[in-house]
This record gives sequence, structure tokens and C-alpha cells, in this order.
Amino acid sequence: MARQATAGSLAPATAGLKRKGPSLGPLVACKRWRTTASGWASLPTDLIQLVACRVLAGDVVDYIAFRGACSGWRVCTPSPRDPTLRKYHFRPRGWVALCDGDGVRPDDAGEITFLHTRTSRCLRVSLPEIRRYRIAGFTDGLLILLHKRDTTVRVLHPFTRVVVDLPPLGPVYHEVVRNRNAMLEMRAAVCSALATSIAVVVWFPWTAPVVLCAVPFRSGWEVIHETMELGNTLPFQGRLYGFLRLSRKIVQVYPPSPTGPVVANVPDKFGNPFLCHCHYYLVESGSHMLLVFQHGNVKREGTEPWQRFAFAIFRVDISDRWRLFPVTSLCNQALFLLEDRCLSVSAKELPSVSSNSVYFSVPLPDHVIMHSLKDQSFERPTMFCQVHNMKERIRSSVRPFTICDHLLTYCSHLEW
Repeated sequence: MARQATAGSLAPATAGLKRKGPSLGPLVACKRWRTTASGWASLPTDLIQLVACRVLAGDVVDYIAFRGACSGWRVCTPSPRDPTLRKYHFRPRGWVALCDGDGVRPDDAGEITFLHTRTSRCLRVSLPEIRRYRIAGFTDGLLILLHKRDTTVRVLHPFTRVVVDLPPLGPVYHEVVRNRNAMLEMRAAVCSALATSIAVVVWFPWTAPVVLCAVPFRSGWEVIHETMELGNTLPFQGRLYGFLRLSRKIVQVYPPSPTGPVVANVPDKFGNPFLCHCHYYLVESGSHMLLVFQHGNVKREGTEPWQRFAFAIFRVDISDRWRLFPVTSLCNQALFLLEDRCLSVSAKELPSVSSNSVYFSVPLPDHVIMHSLKDQSFERPTMFCQVHNMKERIRSSVRPFTICDHLLTYCSHLEW
């Protein structure tokens, strides 16, 4: 569309130009280009800013391309390279990283493929900054990295390459965690701290019940919770929420609340989390927080255990005492659920992903299961092929992986 608009604007801008002589012929095309370029560059500042604002509301990657198209536009619009990574509208919202499964690790490859969950656009980005780092978490498209040797933590914007560094985890880790294997289980999220700063929150599921927090330009990490065993978590509107493991309690992990961490209790009628088939998930979809309840249904018939699952979805209104409103349809969205993190994706541009559906993982050999909310059916969209027997590689990968495999892998912390 941009090319058509430019081509259309060339005619009125160049119709009156005349050649001065045969010797100046090669200069005519250059003069026409300069006339057209100056026309675009001389757009009113308020119009440029209005267009830039609307482009930025859609995607920061398009905003970066918009500013790169014209030096005049770049001068009158703010740079997306926010050094604090605090400004929400400059974050790569909607972009998720795709792990290559059992292929080359991202830190070894020095590059990551990103998928936009609304438009299905894919970009492969070279990121030499991730070498010697392990990916510990994602928030709004930002990468949270842990250095493999000195345990320093950094937050990276993959498209502007802005980096915010935080202190090493080593000192507080050896003091309060004291578990060699906990670092492999470490999760992390980015939250809003002050008006001009971010905060990084880390925790260690299954190995240590402590929650740590650090702010840039401060000397070390702070213990904000000493006995909090977290299950599923969700960074939402600058805060971090989660479920206490094996409970119905939703807690505000960060910022710590003076009245206590528990902000809501899921009603008893939604099932007992001590049962292995009962799970709670928090997921952001369309700027709303959703609560997804997975439970068993004895009335269902099926030859496989996962065919007896049922799902209930609620929209959570955190501004109104955490009221729950039933959701009967996800429209074009599909949810991918794992305990580490959950994801909402638009299926409109992904033919292999079913809309109004829930994708979840079960023990091997089935792995990925799709549940349609429309007709309550179940389907195995992928086939599992074991390539490793926990001792050695026994066969080559069966490729290509499906997009469902990639998206569930994104939700699995240990894959990174």
C-alpha cells in the first residue's frame, strides 16, 4: 500500500518538470526523487505524530520501520530505545519466542525466531547479546537472561537491543536458596517498580519457597517472600500474580501488599487442587485476565484419560473485588496452557491452530491435546516421536515441528 501511495503521488509532483538540455538528462530522475521525498518529509508534525501513535499502538516493530522510512519522521517522533524499558508502549507486546525444540540452543545460535500472536508475523532476529546467557523468562516480549557463570541478570529488548543489567544472583542465592539444582528451575518476570524503573522478580518452583526482587542501579537482591511456593504465574499490568501451589489462593507476588499477599480465593465449587487432574491457570487474553480451570468429568466417556477433562473459563475483574465472569467462547483466540506460563494466540492467521480452543500438554506419548470449546471434542494435533531415552540420542528429529509444538514449547520453562 505504501508503494502504491508513493507512485500515485509522483504524477502531480513531477508533471510540470521540464528537461533543460540533453546533458542534464541523468539529473532529472534525481530531481524528481528529491521533490517527492521532500513532500513526504514536509508533512505537518501533528499529522506525523498522529500516524506514528496509531502505528505504535499496533506494534513497536512497525513503529521502528515507520521512523526508519524518513529522517524527518524520525526527528519528530520519540525514539523507541527507552533505556529503562519501563514504557509499556515501547515493549514488543504480542511477540513470543519460538524455541527450536531439540535443535541448536538460542544462546549457541545467537538468534531467536519471534512470532506475533495477533498477526502471525515471524521475524528471525540476530541477538549476539544472548551468548553465554540462559533465558530465564519472558514478559511483554522482553527477554530475561541469566549469565551462566557470574549469575548476572539482564533484561533485553530483542528489537531495539536495549539492555538493562541487574546485580549477580550468586551472593543471595548461596545465602537463602542453598540448592544447587534450583538455578535450573529459576523463573523470572519483569514488573513495574518506580515511575522510571523496572523490577525483576525471580523464584524457584519445587526447590525453594523464596521470592527475590532487584531494581537496576541498586547493590543487590531483596527477599520479598520467604515462604511462598508458587504454581502458575502471570505478569499483568505491571504486577505479578500467581497461584499458591496446591491451593485455591491467588496472590499478588509483586509489589508486596501491606495487607498480605492473598488477593482472592477461588470458590470451593471449582474443585480441589490437591487432585492431580485439577489445575488452575492465569492467562492474559485481549488485555483481560482469564482464569482457566481444568478438572475431571466423570460423566465423559473416552478411552484416553485426557478425554475425561473439562474446562471452565472466567474473566477476572481485578478492579471489582476479583469477581469472576463466565466466558463461553474465545472467538478467534486459542489458549495454550502449561504451569510455567500460558499464552493466548489469534488463530485467524494460523490455519493449523483451531480457534475457540484450548491446547494443553499431557504425559507422553500423546503430549499435545486440543480441546474445542464449541463442540467439547478432543484431538491430538501432533504425533510424538521419542528422540532421546534420557541417556543418549536414539534417532533424528521428526521435522518440521508444528506451530502447536512451538507454542507449547514456549510455555515450557525447561525447554529454554
